[in-house]
Order: sequence, then structure tokens, then C-alpha cells
Amino acid sequence: MLIVIPTLNERENLQTLVPYLRQHQPAAHVLFIDDASRDGTPDFVKNHPDFGTHLFMIERPGKMGLGTAYVAGFEWALARDYALIMEMDADLSHDPKVIPEFQKAISQGADLVIGSRYIHGVRVLNWPIGRLFLSLGAAEYVKWITGMPVTDPTGGFKCFRRHVLESIDLSSVRSNGYSFQIEVNYRVWSRGFRITEIPIIFEDRHLGQSKMSASITREAIWMVWKIAAQNRFRRTPPESPHHPLP
Repeated sequence: MLIVIPTLNERENLQTLVPYLRQHQPAAHVLFIDDASRDGTPDFVKNHPDFGTHLFMIERPGKMGLGTAYVAGFEWALARDYALIMEMDADLSHDPKVIPEFQKAISQGADLVIGSRYIHGVRVLNWPIGRLFLSLGAAEYVKWITGMPVTDPTGGFKCFRRHVLESIDLSSVRSNGYSFQIEVNYRVWSRGFRITEIPIIFEDRHLGQSKMSASITREAIWMVWKIAAQNRFRRTPPESPHHPLP
């Protein structure tokens, strides 16, 4: 299994996250996609004793965005022999202790497992009420426009089977903020793959700054319509599983 983690000035968080990951997932490989951090994040990873065996890094020349970071990580994984590819944040909002629950859901037949903040209630800690309402509203907005039955379409704690990512033309993914999560989920769902959501507790970052911005929000608002229009506002997946849309 490979865990893909984008980073931008996350050295302080990685000092906690890396040993925690190594403790709870000692066999997993972790790939960091770094967008020219200025706080020593690349040095921390490259100086770690597990660098090159369990920890890996792609360094990029500037701030290129969340979506392109994940695409780079997924392509790196597909060029190697990983059967499962996970994505998670570097800011300690996603708990590695939950990863076995993702693996269990995969073993029970899921093609994509999403760690949901909103299934069976709201499980978000330390968020301002305005951001919580924005996130909940976005989830309903996406469901209303696309018909995709996912409670947390913008969540970034996920596990894919390899063949799911192989079925997606990653080079054609255009979203680059949090709408990246929506676009990829929609592509997976619209091809008839099985998506399972499991409940997680999401805790807001303690260190560093959120990457959320007004431009990211605007992109998500319009990208949902673009995704739906490109697929003729189809609101159900095809009858045949894994069948690409025209």
C-alpha cells in the first residue's frame, strides 16, 4: 500500500505524523508531494532513516496545487506495483489508526473507500461553525447537481484499488483544489465502481495554515456544473460496472 500526502510547509506536522504512521502502518510506503516548502519539509523527509525504503518524495518547483499533487502521486504509484493507493492530509486531521478500517472495506468488495466526516452524524472537531456549514452545504450541493450518493464528496482521506485509478485518464483531470476530490469521486462512481464510506473523526489542524481560499471555493462551485454537463447530467451510474462514459 502507498499513502500519498501533499505537503506545503508541513515540517512541524510531519515530526508527529511520520513516527505515528510508521508505528501504526510499518509496512506501508508513504510518498510526499512537496510544493517547494520553505520550512525544511523536504530536508526532514530526506534525512529520515526510512527515506528511500518506506518514505519517498517528489519535489516540485513551486505551489502547483492539490489536484496536480495527487495526480503526480497516483501516476508514481501506478508506475510501480502498489495494489492499494491511499491519500491523506499532512496536517494530522486524518488519524492513521483508522487505516485498517479502509483495508477492511476494500477486502469486503469496495473499489474506493472514503473516510466521511458526515455519515451517521457530524464528526468534525475544532472547525469554525461557518466552515462547517460551508462544507455541509457543499456536500448537499454536489449531491443535488450530480446525483452522486456520497455524504462527504470533498473529503481527502481515501483508499483506491489500483484498477480504479488505472481506469481514469488522470491527465484529463482539470480540478486543482478541493474540487479535485469531487471530480475523481464522480469519475469513479459514474464508471460503476463500488464506493463505500466509513465514518472518521476529523480534527482541524493544530499547526500551520489552512490552504483553503476564495479561489478554491469558486473553482469547486463551477467545477461541479462542468463535471455534470460533460457527462450529460447523468444521475445514475451505467448498468454495466466499470463502463466508461461516452
